[in-house]
Amino acid sequence: MAGSSPARTPLVGVLALQGDVREHLVALAAADAVARPVRRPGELAEVDALVIPGGESTTMSKLAELFGMAGPLRERIAAGMPVYGTCAGLIMLADKILDPRSGQETFGGIDMIVRRNAFGRQNESFEASVEVAGVGLVDGVFIRAPWVESVGAEVEVLAEHEGHIVAVRQGRALATSFHPELTGDHRMHALFAEMVRSGG
Repeated sequence: MAGSSPARTPLVGVLALQGDVREHLVALAAADAVARPVRRPGELAEVDALVIPGGESTTMSKLAELFGMAGPLRERIAAGMPVYGTCAGLIMLADKILDPRSGQETFGGIDMIVRRNAFGRQNESFEASVEVAGVGLVDGVFIRAPWVESVGAEVEVLAEHEGHIVAVRQGRALATSFHPELTGDHRMHALFAEMVRSGG
């Protein structure tokens, strides 16, 4: 509309405790979001939204506690901060893990139950085309990937692979079992950036 001010470019953090941080920073920039790594509670307080990258969910859980990030992350997510988790990030957004390692905690935010390493170990990693609702056909990179066993009534299933749920959304929280940041296709990050800009 003429005379309206342009939408503010969202400031999106990437949790930089462990995992493929750089690739997410690149993908977010390609999706017209300003992105920066986040390691400390003060940095978390400055961003509008957060990406939780792939990596190793048990290690991520321990480092979040060590860096004093676990509590602030749970609070921001519960308060409605937009958040996107990929692979290990999907696990960290789950309200429940079927097979958690000893002491492993999540940040929560999506009413789902997930299974770690459900698609197999590192040497069983694979790529597959996945139809994502609202996005289209994407090349899914699955590396020691989890899947979603079940979801609550408020969760929208966005994609399945071989009968297993691999992409979900609940309110301002988005999660995928696969790694779109590794493909050069930035549509999932663009979807998330639009969620941030639109307030939902």
